[in-house]
Amino acid sequence: MTIKFITIIFIGLSGGLAVGAGFVAFLTVLGVIPRLTQLTKTSKYIHFYEWGVVLGAVSGGWFSLQDVSFNLSALLLIPIGLASGTFVGMLAAALTEVLNVLPIMAKRIGIAEKIVILLMAIVFGKITGSLFHWIFFVDL
Repeated sequence: MTIKFITIIFIGLSGGLAVGAGFVAFLTVLGVIPRLTQLTKTSKYIHFYEWGVVLGAVSGGWFSLQDVSFNLSALLLIPIGLASGTFVGMLAAALTEVLNVLPIMAKRIGIAEKIVILLMAIVFGKITGSLFHWIFFVDL
């Protein structure tokens, strides 16, 4: 029983360290925080951005380990969903900006002059997928 308990603790800690290190490396390589402060011209508040990421990761990890349930109204969930979508969208945009994925892909498949159509297809695909998920799989 003790060996099983120690093994579970070891696997949990090593998994958490791997995910945490990957998240930090992801944000560091992409330079999300410095780029965000540069775009919004709020570089003097960079420490608030950094602490926001740290506190968000810690509280997200804590909430995922607890059996917490929030009974929020649908109107309050709208800004939370928008903020979550903005965060995911910014991460995706940062990844594509750093890696120059779309221009390279468009050039390789021969549609460099149609890059706007490619971007709009991605945007409408994400919107359609999100709406499908929320309409059919989420019970409010």
